[in-house]
Amino acid sequence: MPADLPTWLPPSGRGPGLVLIQEIFGLDDYLRSVAADLAAAGYVVAIPELFRRTAPGWSSTHDEAGVAASMEVAASFDPALGLSDVLATVAHLRALPSVTGGVGVLGFCLGGSLAFAAAAEGDPDVAVSFYGSTVAEQIGNLSRIECPIQFHFGGQDPFIPRSDVAVVESAVASHPGAEIHVQEEAGHAFHNNVAPMFHHPQAAARAWELTMAFLRRNLPA
Repeated sequence: MPADLPTWLPPSGRGPGLVLIQEIFGLDDYLRSVAADLAAAGYVVAIPELFRRTAPGWSSTHDEAGVAASMEVAASFDPALGLSDVLATVAHLRALPSVTGGVGVLGFCLGGSLAFAAAAEGDPDVAVSFYGSTVAEQIGNLSRIECPIQFHFGGQDPFIPRSDVAVVESAVASHPGAEIHVQEEAGHAFHNNVAPMFHHPQAAARAWELTMAFLRRNLPA
């Protein structure tokens, strides 16, 4: 991993670790604000730069032009290499003296898919996946996940059909330690508060409250 891995510390200077995994928009103001919120809640947060090999420093606007540009950048992204970056960041956090009490993964959009993959392929202590577009097609891997995992989706997501969400709901129902929450009135990226075309404040607030409660239960700071 790069030596300058972006990291946020809690007020105490120590706590459980969380790997925060980006959307296609890159390391933007939104992701930095989420990292700051998680650090304020007591977590040591690190963000791997997933596009560093093909578009280092990528950060886009949150409008239609930004979505189009980000989709173009994401088209060159290698998910296997991205997963290796996430797992390397988990290991990096585990080795820090400031990290106590385990390490989890939490991702949005592209990061939601990678959080699920990391839980299946690696050893995080907890995983949270927000609207990962490839989760449904990989849901057979849920049986490999041993840590607690929480999924969030929007019921009106134009990129993830409600039928795909139903596939995840069905699998979660028979998997101990897994839970799913669907904000039926929300679309994609509904938690992104700097993207007016996506943000749904009420759904975002509900989902975040569920997320923090889940983390308090399974990775207490």
